[in-house]
Amino acid sequence: MTGEFAHAWVLEYYRSLAPIERAGIQFAATLVFASVLLGTLQGRGSQAVTKSRRSPIISTCIGFPSLLVVLALTSTGYFIVGSSLGTFFGVILVTVGLALLPTSAAVGIVAMGQAITARLGRDKRWLGVFTGSLVFGLAGLSVPVALAVAGITTMLGLGTVIRLLIGPGGATSPEERSVPPANKI
Repeated sequence: MTGEFAHAWVLEYYRSLAPIERAGIQFAATLVFASVLLGTLQGRGSQAVTKSRRSPIISTCIGFPSLLVVLALTSTGYFIVGSSLGTFFGVILVTVGLALLPTSAAVGIVAMGQAITARLGRDKRWLGVFTGSLVFGLAGLSVPVALAVAGITTMLGLGTVIRLLIGPGGATSPEERSVPPANKI
């Protein structure tokens, strides 16, 4: 079984589903994955969602080129798996991509859902998980819309994950800022 056959088979199966089935499967899979992810990574997951909600533009600007790099490395690994180097390097590249992309998408989807629920007056994490999953499920009614929502939320989540991994360059909270000696009380 070649990679091309597996790829075509998965895409063909996804397209063959009725739109309501796609929406239901996307909703359920996103709800379960985001719940498990945020439940497993309680501190870091909540921190990632909060950071992406505070500065979505910065996270998206960092996430766009990062997404291109991760997709390029993952697809390179996927294509070299059949070669002699691929057994070692290809598997590593594909594994890193398959770990980063769904995790980043889940962070972005929950951040989007929590931003929507905060606008409606309820700022709870579980409502963000449910609302984000619902929006992503409804996006499954149309394949291009689902790809657009997945791409935007993955950019948002990947930028946030990278910002968390790199860490803050300066003070992390306003209380930790240094006061110049001239302004000291």
